[in-house]
Amino acid sequence: MADKDTPASPARTVRPCPECGKPSSEASYPFCSKRCADVDLNRWLSGSYSVPVVELEPEDLAELEARQQREEDERGGR
Repeated sequence: MADKDTPASPARTVRPCPECGKPSSEASYPFCSKRCADVDLNRWLSGSYSVPVVELEPEDLAELEARQQREEDERGGR
């Protein structure tokens, strides 16, 4: 049971829904509705939100590591 002198937790700031731009609702924050939350979840699960990765050949990787080592040595030698 809540005490009358105890302040209630502050309400969340209303922000635009990341899917459609409508104001967010308390029940499905930060989205405006369960539908928008489900659309976002589907995008995560289907891989739409991903960081592209470039596969390097072994010789390219060795060159990159050598360049990074030279840059590190130059910074440490100052």
